[in-house]
Formats: sequence, structure tokens, C-alpha cells
Amino acid sequence: MIGKLEVPAKYRHHSIAAKMPELNPDENIWPFMRDSWLSNRIFTSHDNIIDLCCKAWNRPVDQPWRIMTIGRRKWARES
Repeated sequence: MIGKLEVPAKYRHHSIAAKMPELNPDENIWPFMRDSWLSNRIFTSHDNIIDLCCKAWNRPVDQPWRIMTIGRRKWARES
């Protein structure tokens, strides 16, 4: 029993520290977007930065398989 929650014996409880981006699969998308579409660029203006960031943000929408692959955690599938 954990607090007032009764956990069935077949489940294990893992305490996960708060605010740990490495435990959030969504955090993998940011470096991917930066490395794929935003790095090695010369931005000409603030509007240019906004436009390119918006394009980079919307590109993965057409690639759901890539989002699923980026968000996977090998250690999470093994436990």
C-alpha cells in the first residue's frame, strides 16, 4: 500500500523525481528540431526567426512515425 492507494502485487511503484526532462519523451523533440531544421542558419530578422521556428514546429506533424521514434525510451520499454 502506498499512502491510501492500494497497488496490486503485479505492479511495481517507481518514484520519479519531479522536473526531470530526461524522463519526459517530449523533450527529445526539441534537440531533433534544432539539429534538423534550425541549426547552421543565419537569421536575417526577428520575423525570420519566428517564421523558421514555426515551420520547424509544424514539420513533425506530417511525420508521426518520427515523433513516436524520437519519444521512445529504451529503458522504459525494458522495465
